[in-house]
Order: sequence, then structure tokens, then C-alpha cells
Amino acid sequence: MNSQKVLIAGAGLGGLAAAGCLLKAGFDVEIYEQAPQLGEVGAGIQLSANAMHVMNHLGVAEEISAHSVRPAAYVFRLHDTGEEIDRFSLAEEHLEMHKAPYNQVHRADLHDILARGVQEMEPGLVHLNKCVTGYVETENYVELRFDDGTSAKGDVLVGADGVKSVIRDQVAGSVEAIYTGDAAWRLTVPKEKLPADFMDEVMSVWMGPGKHSVSYWIRGGELLNFVGAVETPVAREESWTAKFSWENLKADFEGWHEDIQMIIDQSNRDECYRWSLYRRPTIDDWSSDRVTILGDAAHATLPYLAQGAAMAVEDGAVLTRALLDADNVSDALQLYQRNRSDRTARVVNTSDANRKLFHLDSVEDIRDYFATRNEGASRNEWLYSYNPMTVDLI
Repeated sequence: MNSQKVLIAGAGLGGLAAAGCLLKAGFDVEIYEQAPQLGEVGAGIQLSANAMHVMNHLGVAEEISAHSVRPAAYVFRLHDTGEEIDRFSLAEEHLEMHKAPYNQVHRADLHDILARGVQEMEPGLVHLNKCVTGYVETENYVELRFDDGTSAKGDVLVGADGVKSVIRDQVAGSVEAIYTGDAAWRLTVPKEKLPADFMDEVMSVWMGPGKHSVSYWIRGGELLNFVGAVETPVAREESWTAKFSWENLKADFEGWHEDIQMIIDQSNRDECYRWSLYRRPTIDDWSSDRVTILGDAAHATLPYLAQGAAMAVEDGAVLTRALLDADNVSDALQLYQRNRSDRTARVVNTSDANRKLFHLDSVEDIRDYFATRNEGASRNEWLYSYNPMTVDLI
């Protein structure tokens, strides 16, 4: 089957990872991206072992690691005192247990590495300025159509076109975006602007009433990434590039620990981004006979578990294996969907649940939660232990 042509709508992290896996398996691949140039917005991203297995397969893991930080631990703290409520080991234990590292990396660095790797495999496979309007599916092929009047034909179409996916809306119906009540600040601070030994190389989650923040190092420890989710009654546009005033950011975290104040005070006051977070219900059926979706198009995931990109990367690997294993495209897409729907739904639901945990109103409630749950063991058991390159497909 790997002589067939696969069209991918979207050159984000999920689309590029899928393209890399498909190319390595011998498929003919074309990517169509609406942007005029390749690139990625945002700041930090986390790649645990389940995603790094795919990066190893694609031959880009070492370069990603060179641009990353491997956090020693996941640490949960109280927002005002900084008291450590819980921690579980990451770097050494993660590598030993799962045979792949846990990396914190800048989204732009990761996207650049993946894009270069894929284009080295097949120069010219990425087509820019191609805004998808829909597709036509027949018994023998699928035709992807663009707003410039052109089209492309292939044997399989993969919608990797994000939360506002045109492909998803056609193959599975539109999905209602429901405002979570949270808006997330994001910013980065260069290491030289912070005190020496300001923060260990750990993943720090600060929990407080109505809000929480996450901070960790990226770019080899030269840049501190900060995300702060704040309960905000007024819903705004779902945009990664919307800027808000530094004064609003400062006010949102008034009374929080001095480390949080230091990060905010040393941030670039003209580069404070805030995006409104929307929840989308999970989809029961992702595929038709020749069309499927992956990543945010299939299972948009809130950032409270740090697994959205990892799920998209896993999707691409499993989809490739399904296309290789099944007798025909339709069966392959059902095999892919069947082996991804439960896991991705669990990630979506766990992420939703974490939002409630991080915003508990009282210290007693927070202590009670962690007293009855081993967060590290739980994630190691079902989340990080998953290897999309070897997991049995059923």
C-alpha cells in the first residue's frame, strides 16, 4: 500500500510528524499549508517519551534534545508561599523507564527541526499559500480543493489543519467551541534578566484559587517559559497572537509568590500574549473511506496536561502503521481511529480534570488530592509508557 499518495492539509507539528512517518514508510506525500511561509507561533512545549519515540524514528531526536532542557522533576507548589505539595522525578527516571527522554523545547525550534527533516526526505513536498476549502471524495480518489481554484488528487487525505479544521467539519461535522472560562497568558524571559540560580531545571506548577501558572526552561536553559491560566468571565478570540497589557498580567497575579513576580517584572512588557481557551467535545467518528483527521482537528486538547502536541505526533505514527497493515484505505483509517480514539479522549478528559485541580480554592483540598494520588506513577503507567511505534494495533 505504501505506493499510494497521501495529501496532508496543514504543516503544523502534527502534519509534519505524520509526513515524516509516511515518507519513511515509502508513501508519496504532499503537504498543503495556508500560510505564506513555514513557521510556528507560541513558546514552550513539552515532549515526553511517548512523543520522543517518534522523533527518534524520524532521526531528529538528537537535534531536538540539543535545543531542549530535560527537567529533573515535575513540582507542584502553592501559589503564595511556594510550598512544595508534590513532586515526581522526570529526567533520569523517565529515560530509564521509557527508553526516551522528556524534553522541554521552544515550539518554533521543534517546528523548524521537523520541517527541515521532512523536506530533506522529500524536497518540494510542502506547498504554501494553499487555503483549503474542502474536498471531493470518490470511490477511487480524494480531491483536495483550495481557494485559488486549484486542487490536488490523492489516495488518502489527512486533515491536520487544527482546531478550526475545514476537513473535520466536512468529514465529521462541525464541533461547538465552548469557552472554558480561562484565558492563558504566555511569555518568555531570557535567563540573563533573572537572578543567578533563579529556578532549578524542573517543571513548576503553581496552584491557586481561580488560576495557576506553569514555568520551565527551554532553549538549553537560556529562556524561561511562563504560562498563566486565569479564570476570566469575558471570552475573547481564540488566538495565540493576541496581546494584552502587562498591567493586566501583573494585576492577575497580585499576591502570588515572589518568584512569579520576578518573572512578570522581568518580562518584555510589549510581548505579553493571552489567548482564550475553548473546549471541544470529543468526536466519535473521525474518518470516511479516504479521509481522516489528526491532532487538534480530531481531539483538541486543553494545555493542562501538556500533551496536545504529543497526541498529534502519536497520531501520525499510528496512522502510518495502520496504512501499512490494513488491506485497503478504508480499513486502515478505521484501524487508525479505533486505536487512537480512547487514548486521546482520556488525555482530553484528564486535561480537563487538571484544570479543576490546579484551581482548587483551599490548601486543604489540594493536600487531600495529592495525599490520595501518586501523580507520577499514574502518568508513567498509562501516559508516558505508550510507544506509538510498537504498541499493538487492534
